[in-house]
Amino acid sequence: MPVPAEALTALGNVLGGRLSRSGPDLDQHGRSETWFPKALPDAVAYPETVDEVAAIARICAAHGCPLTAWGAGTSLEGHALAIKGGICVDFTRMNRVLKINPEDMDAVVQPGVTREALNVELRATGLFFPVDPGANATLGGMASTRASGTTAVRYGTMRDNVLALQVVLADGRVIRTGTRARKSSAGYDLTGLFVGAEGTLGLITELTVRLQGQPEAISAAVCAFDAIGPAVDTVIQTIQLGIPMARIEFVDEATAAAVNAYAGARFPVKPHLMVEFHGSASGVAEQAEAFGEIVADNGGAGFEWSARPEDRTALWTMRHNAYYACLASRPGATALVTDLCVPISKLAQAVEETRADIARSHIPGPILGHVGDGNFHAILLVDPDNPVELAEAKRLAHRMTERALRLGGTISGEHGIGMGKLGHMAAEHGPAWDVMGEIKRALDPLGLMNPGKMIRQE
Repeated sequence: MPVPAEALTALGNVLGGRLSRSGPDLDQHGRSETWFPKALPDAVAYPETVDEVAAIARICAAHGCPLTAWGAGTSLEGHALAIKGGICVDFTRMNRVLKINPEDMDAVVQPGVTREALNVELRATGLFFPVDPGANATLGGMASTRASGTTAVRYGTMRDNVLALQVVLADGRVIRTGTRARKSSAGYDLTGLFVGAEGTLGLITELTVRLQGQPEAISAAVCAFDAIGPAVDTVIQTIQLGIPMARIEFVDEATAAAVNAYAGARFPVKPHLMVEFHGSASGVAEQAEAFGEIVADNGGAGFEWSARPEDRTALWTMRHNAYYACLASRPGATALVTDLCVPISKLAQAVEETRADIARSHIPGPILGHVGDGNFHAILLVDPDNPVELAEAKRLAHRMTERALRLGGTISGEHGIGMGKLGHMAAEHGPAWDVMGEIKRALDPLGLMNPGKMIRQE
C-alpha cells in the first residue's frame, strides 16, 4: 500500500528537502548487489540527527508505513531492499566520528561512517578499527548484519567489536544498549540482540566500537597449491598449531583466473592462500617461517612474503576485488553469492563437497573465503534472464546450507539472512526461530521495521 499523503507531508515537515521521491533516488535505493529484483521504496529519507530518526519512526508508526535502513547498499542477501515499499532511511548524512577515546581504545560514531573513513580518522592515534568485510560498508550496516571479513580470525566480528548502541525503536523511543565498559553483568545483552538483527528491531543511530593498536610490523604472503584439499589442510594445521594469523584467505583456481584477467595479475591458475601476520618484527618473521614450513609440508609452492606496504595493499586490493573480478569473468552475469561456516575440522570436507557440486553443475561458481574461521563463499554466476540458471544456483545454495548444518555449522557465517536465506532459518534454529518472531512482535508489533526479513513470514 502506498505511503499516505499525510505521512509524506509530516515527513517533509521534519526533513524539508531531505525527503526524496525522485526516480533516480528511488532506483538507487531499490537495487541490490546481487540477483534480487528491484524493490523501490516510496520515498527516501536522509536524516541528520537521532531526533529526526525518532520523528520518522513515530510518523511511520502512526500511518503504518514500513521502514528500511540503508547504509552503503553493499549487503548480499537483499537486506536493504524495501520489498513492502514505505520509507527508506538513508544514513549517509549521519557520518560523523563523534569521539575517539585513545586511552580506552574505543570510538563513538554515527551509523553512516564507513570503516575506511574511521580508519583515516584514526591514523594519528596509533589505533585502527579491524573489521574488514571487503566492501567499504557503513558501520551501522556492518553491525546490522553482524559483519566480519578478512581479519575476523584474529580480531573477531562485529559482535566482538561493538560495545554499545543507540537505537530508535519502531514507536520512536530512543534507547541505549551497553556502555563503554569492557564487560557487564547488568541485565540482558541488548547490544548483542540488535547486532545482527538486520534492522528488523530498530534503527541504529550511534555505535561505540572497539579499536586495536596498530601492530609494529605487518607482512603478507601468498602461496599456490595443486588442489583445494592441501590448501585447506594448511589452514587447519596453521590454526591448530596456534600460529597467530591476522588474515588467512582462500581463493580457488577459477577465482585466481578471474583476478588475473580483471587486475592484470600473474597468479598461477591454482588454489591459493593469502595470509597476513601482525606483531613485532621478530614475531612476524617467526610466524612467516612457521607458516612456510606448513605450506611446504602440504605441497604448496611459490611462497612469497613481503613487509612492504605497497605489496600488501596490492595483494588485499586484489582479494577485495575478487567478487567484481568473478562477475567480469562472465560478462552480463549477475551472482547468487552465498556463504556457510563450519567447524574448522570440517572445512576441507565442506569445501571439497561444494566444489564437486558446482563442477557437476552447468553454471560457474568460483569459491573464496575467510577460511581461517571456517567461512567460505561461492559466487554462483547466472544469466539474469535465464530462470533455469537461477533455479540451479538456488539448488546449489540450498545444498550448501544443508551441508553446513550436517557438518555442525551455520547457514551463514557472514552475509546474514535478508531474503535470500530466510527459507533455511527453521532448519538451523527450530523452535528458537519462533522465539525470534516473538521478540520481533514485542518490539515491533505492527511489523514495520524492514519487513520480509529475518523472521518467519505470517
